[in-house]
Amino acid sequence: MLAIRDINLFYQGQPVLQGIDLKVSQGEILCLLGASGCGKTSLLRVIAGLERPDAGDIRVNDRSVLSMPVHTRDFGLMFQDFALFPHLNVAGNITFGLKMHGIPRQAQQERLREVLALVGLTGFENRDVTQLSGGERQRVALARSLAPNPHLLMLDEPLGALDAQLKEHLVVELRTIIKQSGVTAIYVTHDQREAFAIADRVAVMNAGRIQQVGVPEDIYRRPASVFVSRFLGLNNVFSVQSRRQGVVETAVGEFPCAGEPEAVLLHPDGISLVDGESEPRDISGVVVERVFSGRDYQLALALATGERLSFTTPAKHGNGIPLVGETAVVRIDPARVIPLVDESIKSDNESLFSDRSALIMGS
Repeated sequence: MLAIRDINLFYQGQPVLQGIDLKVSQGEILCLLGASGCGKTSLLRVIAGLERPDAGDIRVNDRSVLSMPVHTRDFGLMFQDFALFPHLNVAGNITFGLKMHGIPRQAQQERLREVLALVGLTGFENRDVTQLSGGERQRVALARSLAPNPHLLMLDEPLGALDAQLKEHLVVELRTIIKQSGVTAIYVTHDQREAFAIADRVAVMNAGRIQQVGVPEDIYRRPASVFVSRFLGLNNVFSVQSRRQGVVETAVGEFPCAGEPEAVLLHPDGISLVDGESEPRDISGVVVERVFSGRDYQLALALATGERLSFTTPAKHGNGIPLVGETAVVRIDPARVIPLVDESIKSDNESLFSDRSALIMGS
């Protein structure tokens, strides 16, 4: 439905977006995930027509929209501050776009009832928007964006102004509403939990480039690069010192690993405490962090090499979990040793990330 082709954008001679290629299917929710300043909002502005790219094309249903004015692209926008009109009530805010499109009054009222039901605000037509809670205002903003039946809905950090507890509740509702509406959506956030909860696919961005694209489960289980791994909080990343016959040597030991990676991730999901007799490849260290989080303990070990290993282990009754200062032995699941591209020592990042992402999406 949407094709973003080799988009490049410069600001005062500095690259903001570099070689962005993405495709979004009809009814799909694609999330642009990355830290502040990585180019997420700039890309959204280019798609919306608020910025003109220096190179590349934006196509909707195989038709270029670059020359089309913003108001004719039939895209819906929803922002972090909701941008509601304080002098209009709920109904006035939602039907504003319909009036601008010249929709007859009866059709406006029918659509108003439909979107209010969709976002769970039936009966709120005459409410003053300044008297609504943050979650209610968010739903009004979403209803206003959905009312004109846009080809594409773009959401820029729509939950950023809400507190953590409300955000966790609303992100699930937001995905349900978008899916029920059938609209294609691009969702921008810096929060990986939010991205994983709402997206069909995630595009991780850094420094104006797409680092990896895939479904949330694959992004988490098999990050493509050192950057993506660390951005997701998967910090057990170790440089490869040497390779031989499917085995890589690192500062913390040798591990089976296919290919020729520059680094490997010892995925925390593949690290477990050893209760019984240890094996030669097991790793021992001193517990330097022990955080109880209900079902689990988050542990960090300081190894003799000076490296640090972090992982989560299920909580047990009694004293089964080692205390800070005690020695613990862990075992690494060979299947959870993930090969990584190290972008800091590669000059041809773009082709490497593209190839790796394609591999992950097909696995």
